[in-house]
Amino acid sequence: MNGFSINSEKRFDSTKTYSPTRLVMRRFFKNKLSVVGLIMIFMILAFCFIGPLFTGYTDTQTFFIEREVDMISEERFIGQDQNEYRFFDVSKSIVTDKAPPSVEHRLGTDSNRMDVLTRLMYGGRLSVSIAVIVVLSETIIGVLLGGMAGYFGKFTDLLIMRLVDIFACIPALPVLLIASQVIRSIEEISPDSRIYWLMGMLAFFGWAETARLVRGQVLSLREQDFMTAAEAVGIRPGSKIFKHLLPNIMPQLIVSITLGLGTVILYESTLSYLGLGVQFPKAAWGTMVSAADPIKGVEILAHYPNLWIPPGILIVVSVLSFNFIGDGLRDAFDPKIKN
Repeated sequence: MNGFSINSEKRFDSTKTYSPTRLVMRRFFKNKLSVVGLIMIFMILAFCFIGPLFTGYTDTQTFFIEREVDMISEERFIGQDQNEYRFFDVSKSIVTDKAPPSVEHRLGTDSNRMDVLTRLMYGGRLSVSIAVIVVLSETIIGVLLGGMAGYFGKFTDLLIMRLVDIFACIPALPVLLIASQVIRSIEEISPDSRIYWLMGMLAFFGWAETARLVRGQVLSLREQDFMTAAEAVGIRPGSKIFKHLLPNIMPQLIVSITLGLGTVILYESTLSYLGLGVQFPKAAWGTMVSAADPIKGVEILAHYPNLWIPPGILIVVSVLSFNFIGDGLRDAFDPKIKN
């Protein structure tokens, strides 16, 4: 009897019903990569937004840390025997930049005598903020245009979708590079305001996929019974779109937003690395990696890994984390996947 009651209890638990929200959360947290991505994102956000409170430094504060280094100079000359000789002179010199890691500066200082760890924190804060603002902006544009195309159809759908097709055919990164260079060449635009132009460009070229997604979902939902009932009651089109259609496409939008965050961080880092994004003295991960430019920063690339490896790692980890979370949410919202 005891064995029978235990088995009955197990069968009862296995057939337990869950609410849709709890079912999605259960599926999400069963995915180990999703949980890892979520933990890494929380750690990165804490590092960027809470970390500066413990360092006590600002991102533009300079530190003149004197240290003695060997300076090697070379001179070439032709001897009396008509042979070429090289003369090396080793001397001591006092420098104050690119200080090595220490207790006060865990990752040392950079070429501008600024604390690397603090600039990593502020750079992450700026990179994540740009990604969130850009993704939300392109989502709003995509929802408005995609919702109108899917709901009204006919000429409105034709016009908006042809516009989407045009933007989908544009190679985003090359156009962003050209647009950033044009903005950089305009003297009336200050370096500080280029950040807002950068966010505007990223949002302008990124809304098309969201509009296509929303339009497809609206087309499949507007013929459902609940929309027929809303039509019979006489609800206005705006209310039907935002109160009935939009809540039903939120799962797909959440997945799209999460995956889009990693993409925007990569775009911003690429532009900043090329000197077309966030401008000095503001910190950004891409700008910090650009210090190891193979052409201009050979010395840093070879001898100062503490200046470019940490921001590179943070870029990779943040993009991977958002992708893990996005993949986990996509699987969690998929009704075909079993509990």
